[in-house]
Amino acid sequence: QVQLVESGGGLVQAGGSLRLSCAASGLSISSFRMGWFRQAPGKERELVSAISRSGSTIFYADSVKGRFTMVRDSAKETVYLQMNSLTPEDTAVYYCAADSRFSIGSSRYEYDYWGRGTQVTVSS
Repeated sequence: QVQLVESGGGLVQAGGSLRLSCAASGLSISSFRMGWFRQAPGKERELVSAISRSGSTIFYADSVKGRFTMVRDSAKETVYLQMNSLTPEDTAVYYCAADSRFSIGSSRYEYDYWGRGTQVTVSS
């Protein structure tokens, strides 16, 4: 049974940092593409960052490029999202997702497995 469990969310002031973790079980993350999505109230779930199954490609949304870093630790079966220089616009529930297809998936519909999400709130 595949499980993805996010942690590390919380309340932070603008300009601050958070590191999200996604611990996977029931799969080997080195054989799956992994993604971080976020969904703000009233908005669509959007891709923030993703890593291809091979690990050779990492995607970042334009809105987070240069501020967020996604890291895959295969030994710990965990992916991380380091978020720096946070702004109130980053406030959302952040979800971890996994899929066995090879290339980066940009849509929520391209991922089969999901965590329950972790809330990130950035105050101004």
